[in-house]
Amino acid sequence: MDILRVFNNNVVLARDGDQEVILTGRGLGFKAKPGQRVDDTKVVRKFVPSDGRDPDHVAELIADIPPETIRLVTEAMARVGLGKQAEESPTLVMALADHVVGALRRAKRGTTVEYPLDAEVRSLYAEEYVQGEALVSALNAKLNGVLPRSEAVAFALHLVNAGFSNGDLSYTYTMTGVIQQMLAIIEHTYHVSLGQHNVSVGRFITHLRYLFVRIYQGRQLDSEPEPIVEAIRQSYPDEVRCAKKIAEVVELRLGSSLTPAEIAYLALHVARVVADVNGRPSADASQY
Repeated sequence: MDILRVFNNNVVLARDGDQEVILTGRGLGFKAKPGQRVDDTKVVRKFVPSDGRDPDHVAELIADIPPETIRLVTEAMARVGLGKQAEESPTLVMALADHVVGALRRAKRGTTVEYPLDAEVRSLYAEEYVQGEALVSALNAKLNGVLPRSEAVAFALHLVNAGFSNGDLSYTYTMTGVIQQMLAIIEHTYHVSLGQHNVSVGRFITHLRYLFVRIYQGRQLDSEPEPIVEAIRQSYPDEVRCAKKIAEVVELRLGSSLTPAEIAYLALHVARVVADVNGRPSADASQY
């Protein structure tokens, strides 16, 4: 590997074959210059940006975080089954490591943080919350238990946020609130109570999360054949009206209008959720 850019004594950008990679390791960049060969014996971590982010920008962010913390986080991620994410998403590692730096500062000062939407995170992002709890435990095994259990909420949000290739959690917080608002619309429209551990509700939440990714990336579904969309409209007129209310919330909160195809598939999920809660045969999206 050849060095392309030196960020500090511990972080360099290098070329490995035909790709640019970010390398970390104590003393790796000390007196190093672009064009030199990398001292492989000093490399502790190699990050391959695969989430569309500029490698130079990601490397700059990583350079601001103590290498010990990056090592601590990547090792903890590997121990809890997130090793692949650590390798493929340096922005996620950076976000988690930066958060750990702040959490350690707060622990040293004896201050705690109450995270908003605690209950919502536990129910809407159950898998990520479990992973967040595991990360807290893995980190505490090396930090003498200084991290409070509440940090699992923040870690879960960072894991969810990784799907947006964005280090800022504000969009994920907004998404969480909007999902809650969408579920409330269905409950009010159909006079039902949606248990968020219900299988159909879980599928609906998963659909919404992918919808938010498509909105964020500007890649909404827009090429579905019109006969399919029209068939959904005719088969589920009430659910389509409910889906349009949900679409109004999306436009109001996120400034994005949903395409007819997105509204149609929202209607299918609404039909499935309501039918399941009421004990009726549910709508099957696979038939369209």
